This record gives sequence, structure tokens and C-alpha cells, in this order.
Amino acid sequence: MRKRMTTLLAVSAAAALCLAGCGTQSVTESGTSAVSAEEEEAQMSAADEAGGEYAAESDTVPEDGVYTAEFITDSSMFHVNEACDGKGTLTVEDGVMTIHVSLVSRNIVNLYYGTAEEAQEEGAALIEPTEDEVTYSDGYTETVYGFDIPVPALDEEFSVAIIGTKGVWYDHTVSVSNPVRIEEESAAEAGVSPESLNLADGTYTIGVTLEGGTGRATIESPAVLIVTGGAATARITWSSSNYDYMIVGEEHYLPISTEGGSLFEIPVDGFDYAMAVTADTTAMSEPHEIDYTIYFDSSTISPAE
Repeated sequence: MRKRMTTLLAVSAAAALCLAGCGTQSVTESGTSAVSAEEEEAQMSAADEAGGEYAAESDTVPEDGVYTAEFITDSSMFHVNEACDGKGTLTVEDGVMTIHVSLVSRNIVNLYYGTAEEAQEEGAALIEPTEDEVTYSDGYTETVYGFDIPVPALDEEFSVAIIGTKGVWYDHTVSVSNPVRIEEESAAEAGVSPESLNLADGTYTIGVTLEGGTGRATIESPAVLIVTGGAATARITWSSSNYDYMIVGEEHYLPISTEGGSLFEIPVDGFDYAMAVTADTTAMSEPHEIDYTIYFDSSTISPAE
């Protein structure tokens, strides 16, 4: 993208010089101005200077990596899915930025980086949708369309065009801002690590808070916390016996008991932050995975009696 913008500036610089000297230039049959070798060299020099100036202003491009970033649009009908909190995934590779955004439905079937008029030109490179699964705060999941959109610069508006199921192109302006490297964000969210608490091996109790789902399910608090070699596991007892497995990270865990509520023993990767888990319930007409968070409060840790 940086090369493309530099090229555009080069063309603009060359065009400006052409206009300045148009009184002495001849015009070919194709309508293109004929220039001498000396004039061409001068234009190339001006273009190089313009390109260098742009490159100096492009230092705001983040280092190569993956980030979350805010995706802002000019329309309430075209925006990021509410489950994504107004953000997309920004990828920077060799200084080129692309943001992936999940939309609200599958009604937008193509997207174009540019204007609606350009999108309808022969050979226009349309951006095809991806199928993204989003999960809402109540645990409901839905498949929507997402798009990978080139980003020319941060904090600056640029044009995109969209076409829906009715076959009509619409112009929009969007911008991307506030990139946060995903690794940094995850580290910040990880709270206090089990190792940093220097807990001796043994059994403790800890206060836990559950959020997510419909709000009807609960877990017992305090929960049992077991520390072995600096690693911590917690015994989580649900208010229902209908949970048949839990997912922490990418691992599935089966209940060790279902009497009086489903009881699981799961790893605790950090305290004092909302640790994401998924629990599958069979209480509905068919099994349903629901996303939750569990907060382990390190200030409440006490030796078990």
C-alpha cells in the first residue's frame, strides 16, 4: 500500500509539472503530452522528492504483527458486529495493513476498496466475504459475513463500496484507529499469574465470580483451589447437572461428578481477570455451548480447613 501511495504522489508531481509547462508541449494523437528527456528527468526528480516526503509521514504504520483496532464507518447500516465491540483484526505485514471485520449479517455480499463507480468498472477486484462465527453476550452464536479490507493509513478516512443482496452499490467512508497488539492485550488481561503469588503446594479456597450466558446458571463460591508445583487448578461446581463438558483454551474437560451440580477441575491460568471458558449444556432441546468468564479473586485465597 505504501508503494501504491508513493506512486500516486509521483504521478501527481509529474502531472503538476506537465501543467506548468503545457504551453510549450505538443500533444500526441492519443492525447498524451510528449516531453523531452530533460523534462522527464526533472519530473522523476520531483516524484522522488514527493515519495520521500510521504515515506517520512508513514512512520505511524505499526510494526509487523497482529492487532485489534477500531473500525469506524459513516453509517449505522454498515458497521462491525456488536459482538466484536466495534473492533476488527488488523494485520501488518511488510508495512502493509489489512483489517478483518465481521459484519452484522450476510446481507453485504461484496466489498470494494474504492468508490462504487470504480467497483462497477470491468476487471474491478471485488473483496469476497468470509463466513465468521460470532458469539453474543447471551451465549448465542451466529454466522455472518466478514471482509479483509486494505488500510492505507491509520486515523484517516478512506473509501469503500458495498453491494447487498439487491445488487446496488453504495459508497461509504471508513477509518481505522487505536491498534493494540494482540499479544500485549492478552498479557495485560492475564492478571496475576499463579507463579507470581508464590503459593505453597496445597489446597485453598478462593472467591469466584461467573459472568455470561443467560445469567440463570451460577457456580459455587468459594471454590476449591489446588496448587501443585506453582500450577493452579480449581474445582468449579455448577448450579446445574446438565453441563457435560467445559473448554478452557483449546482443551476439553469432563465433569468429575454430576451429583448436586456438574463438578469440573480446570486449570487457572491467571487471577484477578476474566478468564474465558466455554461450557456445554444439555438442558436445551439440543446441546449448546455457552461462553462464560470466571474471575478468580486472589485477595480471597485462604488455606482450606
